[in-house]
Amino acid sequence: MTHATEPDDERAALQTDASFRLLVEAVEDYAIFLLDTHGRVATWNNGAHRIKGYEAREIIGRHFSVFYPPDDIAAGKPQNELAIATRAGRVEDEGWRIRKDSSRFWANVVITALRDAKGDLIGFAKVTRDVTDRVRLAELQHARELSAHVQSALENERASIARELHDDLGQQFAALKMQLSALTPSAQDARFVQQALTQIDTIIGSLRRIAAGLRPPVLDDLGLFAAIDWLVCDFRRRYDLTIDLDIEGEEEGFDTAASTSVFRLVQEALTNIVRHAQAGEVRIGIVCAQSRCKLTIEDDGCGADVTRPRATGTFGLLGMGERVRQLGGVIEFHSAHGEGFRILVDLPLNPSAKDG
Repeated sequence: MTHATEPDDERAALQTDASFRLLVEAVEDYAIFLLDTHGRVATWNNGAHRIKGYEAREIIGRHFSVFYPPDDIAAGKPQNELAIATRAGRVEDEGWRIRKDSSRFWANVVITALRDAKGDLIGFAKVTRDVTDRVRLAELQHARELSAHVQSALENERASIARELHDDLGQQFAALKMQLSALTPSAQDARFVQQALTQIDTIIGSLRRIAAGLRPPVLDDLGLFAAIDWLVCDFRRRYDLTIDLDIEGEEEGFDTAASTSVFRLVQEALTNIVRHAQAGEVRIGIVCAQSRCKLTIEDDGCGADVTRPRATGTFGLLGMGERVRQLGGVIEFHSAHGEGFRILVDLPLNPSAKDG
């Protein structure tokens, strides 16, 4: 009875072994292969071919250090990992690895020592996973967090400079004007004093305009919609530009950070129009309803090809997109040469937001 079942057990074991080999060979998301005791590649699966680029005939028999950057090879990292796996049973590592075409990818690598029934080392199993996308995603998230921090710091610095210009320099010039006005100059000096007073008025006006451009007090005192109305009036006056502004709904869903970002969006858009659009008319629409805010800014200017890569050193549209992304919204740019420029923004509103 025992002798009759031995061939069946052997066939079952062989079938299991063959099935396992087929499974390993078919896996494409992981490079799974064996190394001999010296670190030479002994087997190769489809995942290894996809991730590393080598055909089996090109890599079997070569030392696995070919997958490591030159600095790691010079530091003895491949041999050190085999030594750790031999001593501890396995080793796990993450780092740059090299494909056949010399391109780099960030890899998660596990090397496991293989031993026979007597405990003697017979080789290593190596599993490699390409996690470059995960690392790039983490880097992108870090960059976005850094961008948000920089924008916040920039707004705080703008507010600080605006306060100093308005409160300190503005008050000093106002005091100087009062002192000059109190003088009783002779007839020949009266004209000089009047010219000085006029120049001081001009300087005070410039200080107020610069301070308001950095951080308009109306944004903090009266809110977003009032600040945008002030901004539009300022652009109308300074650039003789026709701007139609239509605001519907309430602004309670904007906290301080969101109000600042939306204000900067409109400010950046108007600045771009003045600099590049050669437009005669601008239309700005803001509709806040049902937990959403839709912002539309369009002009009748010369337009632009939004599909072309941005010019070096230009970050206007990129910065606008980043502001909207940080608010959890979506921004679209529509334009063509001679057809004006249109910006569409869709933002979520926070019903519990409160200024400050």
